[in-house]
Amino acid sequence: MTTSQTRPQTGRTDPPTPLTPARPSLWDRRFTLYFAARAVSLLGDAMMPVAAALAVGGLYGIAGVGLVLGVWTGTFVVLVLFGGVFADRFGARRMMVGADLVRVLTQGVLAVAFFAGRPPLWLLVTMAAVAGAAVAMFLPGVNGMVPLVAREPQRANATLKVADALAHLLGPALAGLLIALSGAGTVYAIDAGTFLLSALCLALVRFAPVDAPPAGPAGTGSPVRTGGSLRRDLRQGWQEFRARTWMWAVILIWMGYGVLVFGPLVPLGSALVGARLGPNAYGLAVSFLGIGTVLGGVLALRMRPTRPLAAGAVAMALYTALPLCVALGAGLPVLLVGHVLGGGALAFWSVMWATSVQTHTPPAVLNRVTAYELAGSVSGIALGQVLAGPATALASPGHLLLVSTGACLAGCAALFVIPAIRTLRRADPTGAE
Repeated sequence: MTTSQTRPQTGRTDPPTPLTPARPSLWDRRFTLYFAARAVSLLGDAMMPVAAALAVGGLYGIAGVGLVLGVWTGTFVVLVLFGGVFADRFGARRMMVGADLVRVLTQGVLAVAFFAGRPPLWLLVTMAAVAGAAVAMFLPGVNGMVPLVAREPQRANATLKVADALAHLLGPALAGLLIALSGAGTVYAIDAGTFLLSALCLALVRFAPVDAPPAGPAGTGSPVRTGGSLRRDLRQGWQEFRARTWMWAVILIWMGYGVLVFGPLVPLGSALVGARLGPNAYGLAVSFLGIGTVLGGVLALRMRPTRPLAAGAVAMALYTALPLCVALGAGLPVLLVGHVLGGGALAFWSVMWATSVQTHTPPAVLNRVTAYELAGSVSGIALGQVLAGPATALASPGHLLLVSTGACLAGCAALFVIPAIRTLRRADPTGAE
């Protein structure tokens, strides 16, 4: 006899047993399109440093590479604050699509130039300036878009960080292979294609009515404002940035990291590891850095600390293993472990930081606030890269990286000691300070 036959028939259905509400799926149409846009764009970005180093360096040497990359970075730093203002005025998605289309043009022009023969240096520099300006219009909106395409920003940020790491694992190798097999023109043409696909995916994103800001056109990707002076908008963004002690304190620490840790690490580390273990060893170490970044992103997917920046500060203490193992001349196995730890620590911090900024900043000013934190972070790294070479006249690269290790530990202590950073709590994605 079946169980159902032994039950009395009451004429009604028993109420279902209460269940824990399921977490909403991350992979709805909006986030899938946004993820696809970012993934292909990140792959294109990851290919470019290798393309510039090999293609431009082969024609114009180290000075040519430095000029092209320096113009790109300088243009970005000068214009990124305006990119934040325009993203708040006209919509983050609109600015990102426009920036992608500009980069389709710049990379397409360079592809044609390389296919045709030897591009003149002035063309390479001009396209670098235009591309840097486009990135300055693109990146401030990246933070503002995440809360609009994902109900759980931390999961979204962690997923995007994994995609970023995979792009930096695959992009350089793919660029080097393509240059060896078919020349730089192919790399630039593929890069143009990635930005075209990114623009298409972003253009197809449609926001739900609850996500679309009431003051702006539906689907623009951020609260849209009209009128007002540019100076007032910049001042308002600065006031919002300055009003959050935890935010400007982190950026001050990060500027110090840029000058003393992140900026000099690549030129000094590549020279030390390459001279001692060979260039292949340094390439392998960079790959293991990417593996660590993937692991850090996966960990951030699973952990939801109550105090995200405090947890990130603890994780960043592990980053000290990276400059330390290079400075002490560690063997290859220890060197690789140090890079895994460094990549994982930085990825975990990045997710905690991005989520905190997105959930503690009003949507109407998020893009401008993001622009200020980007300008501070990038300017520190650029200064550190510039000073790395002259600093070797004062001390050996190994001693300089020991200074980097000490600076990294001091920065972690500062992150944890400052009350505004340590006590910042995880916020509801819809709530902003």
